[in-house]
Amino acid sequence: MPQTKILLESGTNEVEIVEFHLDEARPTGRYRGYYGINVAKVLEILQLPKLSDMPEVSHPAVLGAFNLRREIIPLVDLAAWLGKKRDESGPPKVIVTEFNRTKSAFLVSGVTRIHRINWGQVEAPTGYVSSLSVNSITGVVKLAGRIVFILDMEKICSELDPDAKPVPEPDEDIRRELNSRKVKALVADDSAMARRMIAGILEKAGFTVHQAENGDQAWRYLLNARSKAAQPGRTLSDLVDIVVSDIEMPVMDGHSLTRLIKEDPLLKDLPVVLCSSIITETLHHKGVAVGADDQISKAELGELVARTHRLLVRSDRNRPPQARPTS
Repeated sequence: MPQTKILLESGTNEVEIVEFHLDEARPTGRYRGYYGINVAKVLEILQLPKLSDMPEVSHPAVLGAFNLRREIIPLVDLAAWLGKKRDESGPPKVIVTEFNRTKSAFLVSGVTRIHRINWGQVEAPTGYVSSLSVNSITGVVKLAGRIVFILDMEKICSELDPDAKPVPEPDEDIRRELNSRKVKALVADDSAMARRMIAGILEKAGFTVHQAENGDQAWRYLLNARSKAAQPGRTLSDLVDIVVSDIEMPVMDGHSLTRLIKEDPLLKDLPVVLCSSIITETLHHKGVAVGADDQISKAELGELVARTHRLLVRSDRNRPPQARPTS
């Protein structure tokens, strides 16, 4: 798939979405549903290649695997994973993706086009809408008169790989220190699964965690914290010590959230960690441009506690003595 000049500037709250469709065979006829995926996750779009069987496939939606430039890539029938019967009257397409340092491919009925949109156009799904798609929708947007559902591809892949390695236990010395300090983290992620996982890792290490479903919710929480910190005898660290944010989120993305934090005179020293499946060497510079203090792929969650602790230690050193936390 050709690279596009997407997001030449960071923190614009824009994204490019590959729109595709799934044709579902129903008793009343064919139904076409429209879906979207961030172009940053898409490597290329192919015709259906020749497949080989995979031994011990853990999910019936996995159709097999194919060889792409000497890499073996599993192919998932996305309609089957969503519990739908795909209409097979037309030639399907294959979307090859890479995120969390893993390559996968998804069989779809067709690819429509690429849209450049603002995350403000994307709405969080209602609980009812999510339940109709195996709780795998993270956003809903109207494009060209159609309702397009943004899929939680990380959730899909994690459920297809139930044998993924668990995150190791946090270092005991770090856990003891964080517990004694009552460190507070704000975690923003539109995926309920990822949000719970990240919050659980931090809580196990001794953090108190407040969760937000997107950058806008996180920003409103920080504005409220800033207001309370202005009261006599209060400081920002009474309410939040560090922010851990996803990048892809409805309403406001993580790059825009980071930029707002770093441009605010009262919040700018708050450490921000971007934790996303699309953090790669190619996209790393976007987080740097908005002032992120660290960036961690969701494939590196085992490093999250140590790296947040390192930022907190550095932040403590930069504070005036009267504002430093006491153990």
